[in-house]
Amino acid sequence: MKKVLLITYYWPPSGGSGVQRWLNFTKYLPDFGIESTVYTISNPHYAIEDFSLQTPKGIKIIRQSIWEPYRMASAFSGKNMKETSSGFLDQSKSVKTKIVNYIRANYFIPDARKFWVKPSVKFLKKHLLENNIDTIITSGPPHSLHLIGLQLQESLNIKWIADFRDPWTQIDYFQNLPFTKRALQKHFDLERVVAQKADVVLVVGKTMGDYYAAFNKRVYVISNGFETVENQSEIALTKEFSLTHIGLLNADRNSDLFWEVIRELIDENAEFKAAVLVQLIGKVADEVKLSIEKYQLNEVVTFINYLPHIEVLNYQKASQVLLVLVNRVPSAKGIITGKIFEYLLANRPILAIGPLDGDLAEVLNKTNAGKIVDFDDKSELKKNLMVYFEAYKNHTLVSKSQNIDDYNAKTIAGKLAEIINTN
Repeated sequence: MKKVLLITYYWPPSGGSGVQRWLNFTKYLPDFGIESTVYTISNPHYAIEDFSLQTPKGIKIIRQSIWEPYRMASAFSGKNMKETSSGFLDQSKSVKTKIVNYIRANYFIPDARKFWVKPSVKFLKKHLLENNIDTIITSGPPHSLHLIGLQLQESLNIKWIADFRDPWTQIDYFQNLPFTKRALQKHFDLERVVAQKADVVLVVGKTMGDYYAAFNKRVYVISNGFETVENQSEIALTKEFSLTHIGLLNADRNSDLFWEVIRELIDENAEFKAAVLVQLIGKVADEVKLSIEKYQLNEVVTFINYLPHIEVLNYQKASQVLLVLVNRVPSAKGIITGKIFEYLLANRPILAIGPLDGDLAEVLNKTNAGKIVDFDDKSELKKNLMVYFEAYKNHTLVSKSQNIDDYNAKTIAGKLAEIINTN
């Protein structure tokens, strides 16, 4: 079998979407003649933990420790820096917060895991030679892991695949960091070198692929996917007209228009008022809570903290409608959240708010799994909510999805194996 070494920060007990991609792929790669070893952290600083996740059988795990500055930053700022690492950039105006954000942006380049690069390269040089590894794969973010791949490639002339689960300089919160010109240029320079030097670049969507194609001809779209759950019991739908959002809901994802429309429908329609329930599962930003209070919706909104993955799957299957709120940022077209693929598996109608010409819209159109409404299209949002609600009342609210097997993790792992074997 061909041997690959995956270098990743996120691995069980890490929870959240960052771990699912390679947890699924490494499970199925042996079916296509590829044996995986995973190199990861022994003392991680995970924003979310899920001890229900299991490493696939037969996967060798190598763990090394790392020094991270988050605990120091937490002590200085008096805040939990795990939120920053999970996509919640602290934008408060306190002096301490500004100092922490400035240091993060300009001294930890490309990120706070940079201190793992040097010891990892030293350790892995020996391991790669002793174990006849054919290919290394680095998965970012954190993008400092790509620097491990770069240095190993330069030292050993080994084939290296750089996997971008999220973009580097094009990620949604990048524009909000207080970079100096020098630090900003260093990010762009490092990103360019990584993208140019990698033997193969993997991305999760077409928009990101178009961006990195300017640096490398060997760019492949390997989307995230869903993992079929064996022997999952039947889950009854909620009695309420439940609209469920799963995952991080930060300020950029907050749709004030959504809350406004929910308020209007409650005021206009007594049946809607009696039936509607909005479920927010996962970390929710204060800005979202303020919008909910603004429209006096606390009675119809339920907040549920982070749940183990298997429980999340149950909530998805029980929901009448599944919500996707795309970050309203310049890079919105390229945002294709990992949750969309598990939504497909749940086989419930999807309602998304985001760009109509983006990667997410392409998935929804291809699968006929739901509707997407532009950020400011109030009438279309209201119309689609009422179409779903009328179907709910008539007990005819079902998903009419098709072609979803294209996003099965095993199917995608087969495409990935072909790339590994032919490049």
